[in-house]
Amino acid sequence: MVNTFSNIGVFLLASLGILYLFAVLLRFLLQLARADFYNPISQGIVKVTNPVLLPLRKVVPGLFGVDMASVVLALLVGWVMILGCGLLASGGLYNPASALLWSLIGCAMTVIAIAFVGLLISIVFSWIAPHSGHPALLLLHQLLEPFCGPVRKLIPPLGMIDISPIFVFILLTVADKLLLGFAQMANMPAFVYSLFWHIPGF
Repeated sequence: MVNTFSNIGVFLLASLGILYLFAVLLRFLLQLARADFYNPISQGIVKVTNPVLLPLRKVVPGLFGVDMASVVLALLVGWVMILGCGLLASGGLYNPASALLWSLIGCAMTVIAIAFVGLLISIVFSWIAPHSGHPALLLLHQLLEPFCGPVRKLIPPLGMIDISPIFVFILLTVADKLLLGFAQMANMPAFVYSLFWHIPGF
């Protein structure tokens, strides 16, 4: 019975934690991309993250136009998720410093997974609804621009075909593999790795 309650606790904490982490990282990426603040999805993300992020901004200033408060909040969410789930699962507490490093790696993996899945969705809808003005698709294109824009400048389209997403996929996959290597070097447990989103199949 105790194990059952522990498993339920881990499930709830991990589910709520990764959903909130997703919202915080999305806000960070949308700000980085200078995406439409008035998009209804942007407004929803702002409402979810503001209660914690606004007080944190009073303590953590921005740096070179980057919202460092969002970065700190994402690391803290991952850190709490790792420590809390580890405590519920095994009854022991992970080293807080190691947990913070694992949180950094996990957050980076989640950002890569967001970009990877987002790019897949964007490509699919470019074929089935190329002229769609849906707010979600418009926001997705804006979010992906920091990933795709630099590659597109180096690799121009072949006629009407934009092949830059292929190279973005390759770069994201390489980055994910490098992070997996860093995770192994940092002795990140498989349990902690499973708490974060990562590219499907890796």
